Amino acid sequence: MIALSLAEIAAVVGGQTHDIPDPSVLVTGEVVRDSREAGPGSLFAAFVGERVDGHDFAAQVVEQGAVAVLASRPVGVPAIVVDDVQTALGALARHVVRRLGATLVALTGSAGKTSTKDLIAQVLRTKAPTVFTPGSLNNEIGLPLTALSATEETKFLVLEMGARGIGHIRYLTDLTPPRIGLVLNVGTAHIGEFGGREQIAQAKGELVEALPAAADGGAAILNADDPLVRAMASRTKAKVVLFGESAEADVRAENVRLTDTGQPAFSLHTPSGASDVTMRLYGEHHVSNALAAAAVAHELGMSAEEIALALSEAGSLSRWRMEVTERPDGVTIVNDAYNANPESMRAALRALAAMGKGRRTWAVLGKMAELGDEALAEHDAVGRLAVRLNVGKLVAVGGVEASWLQLGAYNEGSWGEESVHVSDAQAAIDLLRSELRPGDVVLVKASRSVGLESVAQALLEAGAEGVDAR
Repeated sequence: MIALSLAEIAAVVGGQTHDIPDPSVLVTGEVVRDSREAGPGSLFAAFVGERVDGHDFAAQVVEQGAVAVLASRPVGVPAIVVDDVQTALGALARHVVRRLGATLVALTGSAGKTSTKDLIAQVLRTKAPTVFTPGSLNNEIGLPLTALSATEETKFLVLEMGARGIGHIRYLTDLTPPRIGLVLNVGTAHIGEFGGREQIAQAKGELVEALPAAADGGAAILNADDPLVRAMASRTKAKVVLFGESAEADVRAENVRLTDTGQPAFSLHTPSGASDVTMRLYGEHHVSNALAAAAVAHELGMSAEEIALALSEAGSLSRWRMEVTERPDGVTIVNDAYNANPESMRAALRALAAMGKGRRTWAVLGKMAELGDEALAEHDAVGRLAVRLNVGKLVAVGGVEASWLQLGAYNEGSWGEESVHVSDAQAAIDLLRSELRPGDVVLVKASRSVGLESVAQALLEAGAEGVDAR
């Protein structure tokens, strides 16, 4: 964080100082909410959780070097006491962002936010110091913490914004007002909570409504291939830049293809030139993510050649998102278990099919959460798609939603042992350990609550231990 005195922080957040001998002492380190991350010069935000109360760690973090605690009650060590820690954290983030000279880029969408955010960050940091959301910390706590990690040297601040209802993104953009806003897509993720795609579009579009006018440097980067996103152009005063494979897109891809290993390649076309891209990531869905990143970078002054080089060198920064590892025996594990929705599930299956040409493929899939009334139809459709893509074997893991996956595959023509429904992750591990053969490709994917990353981890450990995979 930029250096601020405790007195200044107290004034910004409307708090009272307690047990602070010298209010002029500066916070020069990170603002953290995890006591294990507190260090010299830091400020610890004490949240009260369901099982842990951060206030109980106040003395510990000060011993570790924290300057003070942002708390909702006195804690016996230097503290700034406020009515609500989350509100205070947001106010502090708003103050710091206004002090920074950085260009703030915000993005949202139903699928691909984290992967695209990681791509944008990797492209922009080839140009100047860049701070970006770690992992998927995109809510009302994670976003201000990310913003507060920026320093005077930061030139680009890239923030992922999530939403579970109308007004959520408006709240986040009020904390950290963006100059460039990117909307990736409107899909079915969290459709059960929102109540429909139109409601999702309404919520996501709050980002472009928050942008400054074109004359003031505002730019809305919109997906030309998604009608609900493209329609958001009417909701902003900012300059509109379209990306996609559409011929009308300002930043577009031509000659899209997958390499023999399932990595996308294409010709990147921008208003200022064209250049070829071959990505290190896996799956054709990353083409759209890459175009979104390219549109942001082009708007910030990078050339097509600079962007293409950075995209070609970019890797995966966040865990369990198409994380590809080959075991010593030649079995390839694709760990995409961080989360799942119908769009990302289809993309992952297509990537598996491309990677598995000439090899036996396995799709180990679990439920996609928060689909509401669409749940049965969407799980059935994914099961059917696995068959149409000639996936060698579908292993559906878990309860009723998994049974719908398996039933969809069965009804599409997957009989015998081509699809199977197992009760839990351990059952899937036992099955795979007994049946995997050298050269097989295994995709593991489900919503985060299912915890299928344990399957991928167990299979990798088995390979490292030399377990017989035959």
